[in-house]
Amino acid sequence: MSKLSKLKADLRRHASPEKAKLLQGFFKTGPGQYGEGDIFLGVTVPNSRAVAKKYHDLSFDEIKALLQSKIHEERLTALLLLVHLYQTTENKKQIYDYYLAHTRYVNNWDLVDLTAHKIVGAHLEDKPRDILYKLAKSDLLWERRISIISTFHFTNKKDFKDAIALAEVLLHDKHDLMHKAVGWVLREIGKKDIEVLKTFLKKHYKEMPRTALRYAIEKFPEEKRQAYLRGKI
Repeated sequence: MSKLSKLKADLRRHASPEKAKLLQGFFKTGPGQYGEGDIFLGVTVPNSRAVAKKYHDLSFDEIKALLQSKIHEERLTALLLLVHLYQTTENKKQIYDYYLAHTRYVNNWDLVDLTAHKIVGAHLEDKPRDILYKLAKSDLLWERRISIISTFHFTNKKDFKDAIALAEVLLHDKHDLMHKAVGWVLREIGKKDIEVLKTFLKKHYKEMPRTALRYAIEKFPEEKRQAYLRGKI
């Protein structure tokens, strides 16, 4: 049995039909929903991480084959392996390029959130970041989410410029998942520098989608939160 076959077998040993049913509802896999057609085994993220760690020496070609799976947890494991490979290989550009060329497989919010900043964000730390603005205007929801989530790598280093700029670009995105992503990034900026967040809110809070605003001010004192929500700042 190949390593790839063994990996798939190990994932299935952690599978739970009951959890799979819950996950298929949670990740909106029904007709017309954002995760339409996605198939779950019912494997937790910690168990997926454990399997990825066990098979950390899977070849790049095997990881590529795994990423094209119809099974959500197999794609997740492939992406976790790509993160590991990016962090350990000298040819980081190959992994970065491959990730961006195959965003159609990074096709649910958890897949983006667990990997985009660790590959795309990390790679762009000392490079031009024009690609993020291109992704922010993509018709593909997941590419737009990759654009803003990638900025976590920068904000962790107190580099807020692109996160703020992309939050402004994506502020009125049509999709609730983007409102959550923008609000989440803004909240994390506030943890690093509350004045940067307050400056953004002063300019935009009255026009922000409620979901984005609620996420952004989640850590504020209750009285201050309510003032923002009532538009009384």
